[in-house]
Amino acid sequence: MYFEIQADDIRRAIAFYSTVLGWHFAEAKGLPIEYWRIEAEGVRGGLLSRPAPRPPSRSGTNAFVCSFQVEDFDAVEGKILASGGMVALPKFAVPGRCWQGYFIDTEGNTFGIFEVDENAK
Repeated sequence: MYFEIQADDIRRAIAFYSTVLGWHFAEAKGLPIEYWRIEAEGVRGGLLSRPAPRPPSRSGTNAFVCSFQVEDFDAVEGKILASGGMVALPKFAVPGRCWQGYFIDTEGNTFGIFEVDENAK
């Protein structure tokens, strides 16, 4: 899988995901757009300038939503909120599998995080 995150402010998005998920970014030169590769173990993706206007607030998701596995849901949620992100759907149990939640990043994109926990109820 390879995914891309669109951003209105690339530097702000890099700061957000670096802080929240510990990702590193490398600029991909020679492309017709500003593009940054995400460099993290087990993650294949990129970050680019949003090519079209962002949909209006509260209009729903207009893209594929990715969820990322984390070791400590509550700690990562704290980083998301401290870094300017917002809760879209609070933490909930997927019984027998994990704790899941959805958030809005600083660029208006929806993403999820989950913590594996077979005892989640």
